[in-house]
Amino acid sequence: MTRAAEASIDLQALQYNLQRVRESAKNSRIISVIKANGYGHGLLRVASALSSSDAFAVAKIEEVLTLREAAFTQPILLLEGFSDAEELALLAQHDIDVVVHHQYQIDLLEQTSLHSKINVWLKIDTGMHRLGISLDDVSVNYKRLQACDNVAADIAVMTHFANADDHHDPRTSAQLKRFNSAIAEINAPRSLANSAAILKYSESHAEWVRPGIMLYGVSPFIKGLAAEENLKPVMTLSSKLIAINHYKKGNALGYGGSWRCPDDMPVGVVAIGYGDGYPRAARAGTPVLINDQRVPLIGRVSMDMICVDLRSQPFAVIGDRAVLWGEGLPVEEIAECAHTIPYELLCRVTERVRITEVE
Repeated sequence: MTRAAEASIDLQALQYNLQRVRESAKNSRIISVIKANGYGHGLLRVASALSSSDAFAVAKIEEVLTLREAAFTQPILLLEGFSDAEELALLAQHDIDVVVHHQYQIDLLEQTSLHSKINVWLKIDTGMHRLGISLDDVSVNYKRLQACDNVAADIAVMTHFANADDHHDPRTSAQLKRFNSAIAEINAPRSLANSAAILKYSESHAEWVRPGIMLYGVSPFIKGLAAEENLKPVMTLSSKLIAINHYKKGNALGYGGSWRCPDDMPVGVVAIGYGDGYPRAARAGTPVLINDQRVPLIGRVSMDMICVDLRSQPFAVIGDRAVLWGEGLPVEEIAECAHTIPYELLCRVTERVRITEVE
């Protein structure tokens, strides 16, 4: 039997969401973040759909090389930068912008012989406390980069917000204030705003914005939904009913028998499981759409299958479509039911799921 699991990628929705970025940050250039295989949507597919972006951002050198080999000529920003002289030379060869977030990277830039200058983005730690130059060291390190023969003249500065997904949290405004103070004597292109800040913190837009999750039609806010931000979901994960069985009251379903039938009832089996990327932690009651109607997940998620309660859908038949998230069923809601975040669900869809494109 051919696997029924399918992830449909709506390319027009991607482009629509990019336009939503433009409308929100009218005076900023856009670095579209397409790391992690385009958030699970396909790196080259996403890059093609978002080709009007001013630049791309990725996390791995392999992603950089894939884009260059596919003839994408936009500036590409490597968010984690480089770790040794060999990587640095490779990035210079392919004309890649790099994030510099640590002193050792500046040391390498000063010590390495490169055939061409490299574009550098100096990352400042304003409160995320993950990567970045400390606030007290910004000025001296910016001057080191200015003096380095391997560094192109237009050095940019950037930071990353830790709490922008909660627009009531004062820490984002505090980070913005620290950033502005740290670069008060520096005249350079700036990039601060992620998806959440693009939508809610216009004072952070600066010369460059870095949309990520909003491009894929997902709200960047805690407990938010895409529709509330006028975003369109890009991925719809679906499968089919492969069996409908009738069980007696008290029958236990699936591994561990953790769910028992409260009545004599029909139970549908959908060909999707954690082997496809559907979250094993999804709890009983998680919604699934059968023929555009919600039915609850029952029992444990297994590797290849889930069970659903069909008492409300007596006319369902084998072969009916089941939507797990996307069109008509927000991925944010499924993530909450699985005690995780939408990013993880999108990125975890596995290779055995068939990918189709909607243009």
